[in-house]
Amino acid sequence: MSIVMHPDATFVGLDVHKDSISVGVLRPRQVGPDVDRIFHDEPSIRRLIGSFDHRELLRVCYEAGPTGYGLARLLAGMGVACQVIAPALIPKAPGDKVKTDRRDCRRLARLYRAGELTAIRIPSEREEAVRDLCRARVDMVTDRHRARRRLLSFLLRHGHVYRQGSSWTATHERWLAGLAFTDPALRVTFHHYRAVIASRDAELRALEHDLAQVACEEPFAEPVRRLAAYRGVAELGALTLATEVCDWRRFAHAPAFMGFTGLVPSEYSSGSRSRRGKITRTGPVHLRTQLVESAWAYRHRPIVSQRLRARHDGVGQAAIARSWKAQLRLCRRFKRLAARKSNIGLVAAAVARELAGFLWAEMTADPTTV
Repeated sequence: MSIVMHPDATFVGLDVHKDSISVGVLRPRQVGPDVDRIFHDEPSIRRLIGSFDHRELLRVCYEAGPTGYGLARLLAGMGVACQVIAPALIPKAPGDKVKTDRRDCRRLARLYRAGELTAIRIPSEREEAVRDLCRARVDMVTDRHRARRRLLSFLLRHGHVYRQGSSWTATHERWLAGLAFTDPALRVTFHHYRAVIASRDAELRALEHDLAQVACEEPFAEPVRRLAAYRGVAELGALTLATEVCDWRRFAHAPAFMGFTGLVPSEYSSGSRSRRGKITRTGPVHLRTQLVESAWAYRHRPIVSQRLRARHDGVGQAAIARSWKAQLRLCRRFKRLAARKSNIGLVAAAVARELAGFLWAEMTADPTTV
């Protein structure tokens, strides 16, 4: 969202915390901001805004953080222009080693007036709610993985090792059901660990059922159908991508979106010396994780599986053609890089970066144009 700057505008930088807000107010033609501190609740915020004569000339900003977007929505409802700033892109002097709330709000106000801050897109309440639901699934998968590891570690300590294939298959479950312990304490511990895993499985199935219903509702149904037409991006993965990005057209080109995902290599170039390092890992971690997980599907030869063909139902031929073009490119890319690199994880990250470019092109293209 762009905010028109007025020559008589008053710039307000907010350093927001759970219980307090430090306020830096930079009035027109004022050199240094005035600083105040208020309690973080709606009445205090309304009193602050009410202290200004012309709220239409206020330009307020604060850093994105754990307090979310409630403050921005409250200010927008009061008719105040507010932007949420990307913390990682706030300029900072290398020699600045002092950080306080007062200094932070003053710096925000000055940089905001100078036009040196980068604002992020504020999602709608519906978009944020579904995004939280997708992230809750990731948390449940993590909890289930930890519960499984605890059970396997317990069995290993007592000499029970499964060597008949992959764990957590039907065969593995039958092997677990056949285990017996003579000591009552061990028997109770074993059943407790299995009960926790069963509970995590049931919770995850229930949440995925809810997500499947959300994926069929607007405004997510159409983006999910188009994203799921690509190999490695199932419906739930497509919903995660759709909720993490929301507005794909805010990125002017594919490299800009790749940079947003944090999958581009870091770089330090000066003079005749150029050096590239690890990927930047900026941007939403859930978006980056989903792209990398999807990229692993391209390590095999190009093919339209039965599941992928089913996901193509209801998708235009133009999107299907673009997904096949992406699959040919990415499978070839994965194979060529895997032959050169010993670290297969680097290969997956590189393919995920290119996959991000293909997905951006898909979501910004005319659905009827190849």
